[in-house]
Amino acid sequence: MESLHVVVMGVAGAGKTTVSAALADRLGWVLAEADEFHPRANVEKMASGVPLTDEDRWPWLRSIRDWMTAQAAVGRSTVLTCSALKRSYRRLLTQADGHVVFAHLDGSPELLAERMASRSGHFMPTGLLPSQLATLEPLTADEYANGSLRLDISHSPESLVKAIQATLHVPVG
Repeated sequence: MESLHVVVMGVAGAGKTTVSAALADRLGWVLAEADEFHPRANVEKMASGVPLTDEDRWPWLRSIRDWMTAQAAVGRSTVLTCSALKRSYRRLLTQADGHVVFAHLDGSPELLAERMASRSGHFMPTGLLPSQLATLEPLTADEYANGSLRLDISHSPESLVKAIQATLHVPVG
C-alpha cells in the first residue's frame, strides 16, 4: 500500500498541532510538526514579528518534502502540521513520495486571534495573523479531487479527526 501523508494545514491558531496529534495517535502514524523543520533564523524572524518571505520558506518546505519521502521509503504513512498557505508550497509538498493530501483547518479571523492570544510558549505572535490570512490561498478543485478537504475549526478536534479519517477512508491502526 502506498504511503499516505496527511498535511494538516492552515494559519496560526487553527489547531493544527492538536488535530494532527489526535489523528496520528488514532491512526498509529508518524507525526511531525513542520515548525521543527524551520532553521533558527526563520524562528527568530517570526518571533520578532517579521513575516517570512518565500525565500525563507523554500528550504524549509524542501526539508519537509524530503522527510515525507524518507518516511514513504520505509513504508510509513504520516501526519504533518504545516501552514502550507500557498498553492506553490503545496505543489512542492506533493512532490514527496507517497500520496499527499491536505486537511485545511479554517475559521473566522476572530476565533483564530482568540486562540492565538490564549496560548503560551509559541513563537508566532498574534500580530502576524493578518499577514497569514492575506497569504492563504484556498484549496483548488484539483486538490479537493486528490482527496484534500476543508474543515471548520468551530467543531471539536475529535469531530475533525473523525471527518478526516472518514473522508480519506483510512482504517484505524
